[in-house]
Amino acid sequence: MKQIMKFFFQSIRLFLLFVGCTILFYYGIMWIHQEYENYRRYDEPEGTAVKAFQPMKDQENDWYHRLLLFYRNGE
Repeated sequence: MKQIMKFFFQSIRLFLLFVGCTILFYYGIMWIHQEYENYRRYDEPEGTAVKAFQPMKDQENDWYHRLLLFYRNGE
């Protein structure tokens, strides 16, 4: 009988530890979400920013050449 009670209390302790860690993880994720919710990464850059992509003017920009460029560069 003593072993059953010991096993029961250890199971309850393990369950409470699991629930506590789950709640801590949940609120940690919620805190991170609130930190980055108002982070505007798609705003236009300020200052002397340079456009990262310029279309190629000397080649024909049809879908086949763009597909080959995609496969070649992996972008």
